[in-house]
Amino acid sequence: MIFDYQNKIILIKIVYYGPAMSGKTTSLKYLFSYFGKEKELESIENTMGRTLFFDFGVLQFSGSEWNLKLLLYSATGQDFYAVTRPSTLIGVDGLVFVADSQTNFLEYNLRSWNELKTLFGKELYDIPIVISLNKYDLEGKNKIDEEQIKNSVEFNKFRQIAIVKTIALNGLGILDSFKNLIGFIFPQLTIKNF
Repeated sequence: MIFDYQNKIILIKIVYYGPAMSGKTTSLKYLFSYFGKEKELESIENTMGRTLFFDFGVLQFSGSEWNLKLLLYSATGQDFYAVTRPSTLIGVDGLVFVADSQTNFLEYNLRSWNELKTLFGKELYDIPIVISLNKYDLEGKNKIDEEQIKNSVEFNKFRQIAIVKTIALNGLGILDSFKNLIGFIFPQLTIKNF
């Protein structure tokens, strides 16, 4: 969190993190579209349209005295580009962990989660986190339930953590995840335009 006292701006860094193809970029695209800022989201993609390094965009909100400037990133989930992920996390104020809710992806979700634990150590428990259980709309697939996730991530050790079921393709739960995270970071804040 950076305070620009001269311009009365608070800068916050939020990273969408998780395994490859879980819906991080799609979640960010929906979020920026919701606020009418879809053209302000930049993606560094490979030739197949997959996130190469990160997605990045800025959302700004006006307050009565201070303005809030949110720097939003998504880290690449592809293992081939794993070396880029730690740099995306530098100075993070909050995380949206986008997990694929299909049972057969639990191992990939946990591998990505454990990478966060390795990178942050015990500091991870102090970072506000929302776990986005994404792709909850897929029919006929076994879903990871909240209790499975809670047990797998040591849910009770975190100061500020929530789980939200999402469908990034149509935006279901995406704004709720975002609002929950902002609420963790600024519990007294009311933002216009929500």
